[in-house]
Amino acid sequence: MRYESPQTVEAASALLAGEEGLARVLAGGTDLLVQMRSGMVEPDLIVDVKNIPAMTSITEENGGYRIGAAVPSAEMNEHEGLCALWPGVMEGADLIGSTQVQGRATMVGNLCNCGPAADSVPGMVAANAIATIIGPNGRRDVPVIDIPVAPGKSTLAKGELVESVFLPARPKRAGDAYLRFIPRTEMDIAVVGVGVSLELDDDGICTDARVGLGAVAIKVLLVEDAAKALIGSKLDDASLKKMAAATSAACKPINDKRGTIEFRTKVAGVLATRAAKIALERANTRASNGGEK
Repeated sequence: MRYESPQTVEAASALLAGEEGLARVLAGGTDLLVQMRSGMVEPDLIVDVKNIPAMTSITEENGGYRIGAAVPSAEMNEHEGLCALWPGVMEGADLIGSTQVQGRATMVGNLCNCGPAADSVPGMVAANAIATIIGPNGRRDVPVIDIPVAPGKSTLAKGELVESVFLPARPKRAGDAYLRFIPRTEMDIAVVGVGVSLELDDDGICTDARVGLGAVAIKVLLVEDAAKALIGSKLDDASLKKMAAATSAACKPINDKRGTIEFRTKVAGVLATRAAKIALERANTRASNGGEK
């Protein structure tokens, strides 16, 4: 096995593209090292990206934030600007493993592992987050939702890696939230996870909404019908009921030891309703504070 620690994203891409055997990116390593120790993977090349400045920084950009792919969850959740602008996304990232794991685990690693129950991904999908990908053919920007395809499979081509994720600016009356159901009180895999993002006008009417749904299909879903149920409303009981029904209708879960199809389908609608109410409260609070927390 060969270990490389390049100083630029382009150099990392060239290493990945040139390896004829199995190559893996090392950012936090909380998935990769476990997979290696269990014998699931035996890489011929490991490319450590923690010494690349573009992948280890959080920067303001056009009113939003660009988060490097190697920035750990703990650092994100200590960033006041990020937590104020996108608290729901940060909630999802804060659920990746234990406190110790969060010191290493990254949101982009959670994304590229392509687990349907990844906690950080529904919130990013609801936020319409954009991933910047570097590869042999240059740079391209891709919505986060388009990266996972199925468990363990992504749309990244050979030699490509995610450099960063961009969370966009928000109007002052906007809010988001992420909720999940797990069998235990902590450190478990989501049975269902829902991220909701809302934007409201000055009269409190929803002008835009996005609903990300995890752990109920082969990848995280964007539930457009659930968003349509909220847009044009003040999130009254009728619109919330329609949103819950649309969220449940989008589910394509499996039966396993953590939950049945029927349970997951029902819980998805319940969590979507609760997350929407939290996002609404945050939007109104943020507006009353002049667009801050």
